[in-house]
Amino acid sequence: MDTGVLLLRLAVGLLIAGHGVQKVSFRLGGNGLAGGTEEFRRDGFRGGTPTALLAGAAQIGSGLFLAAGLLTPLAAMAAMGVMTVAGTVKLPKGLWVQNDGYEYPLVLVVVCAALALTGPGRWSMDRALGLGHWPLWIVVGAIVAGPVSGLLTRAVLHRPAVAAGGERYAPAAD
Repeated sequence: MDTGVLLLRLAVGLLIAGHGVQKVSFRLGGNGLAGGTEEFRRDGFRGGTPTALLAGAAQIGSGLFLAAGLLTPLAAMAAMGVMTVAGTVKLPKGLWVQNDGYEYPLVLVVVCAALALTGPGRWSMDRALGLGHWPLWIVVGAIVAGPVSGLLTRAVLHRPAVAAGGERYAPAAD
């Protein structure tokens, strides 16, 4: 079981971190910070560069902490938050990823919740630091707070932009 949890933590954590790297740099096929900023603006979010930086940092940090099994419930909470925001962007396109739907962000949210519930396993920084068994109230709190924080972020930073005739348009820079 510990080997399976390690494999899951490494795969999911490093993919989430890589996604954050793409938001803020040209590495891993990213479009640099300007590209990440434009992506958020195109999706109707306020904040421009600070929003892209915070989202990228949250993905990089939570992904690396998940991969290491360090502060696992908190890392899962942060990852679930940013992936919930991603899911809300894709929600109008339906579930399936081939239609640019929210399938992939949903899977990552569920996997992060499962990692928080199962714990990081024997080969983790949490275990090395004596934090291998988190109290259930912290784990459940993190699982609830992650998606709720993502939804609150969406509510605060997203602005529905509607042009004449009801068509959506990308808002001007903030």
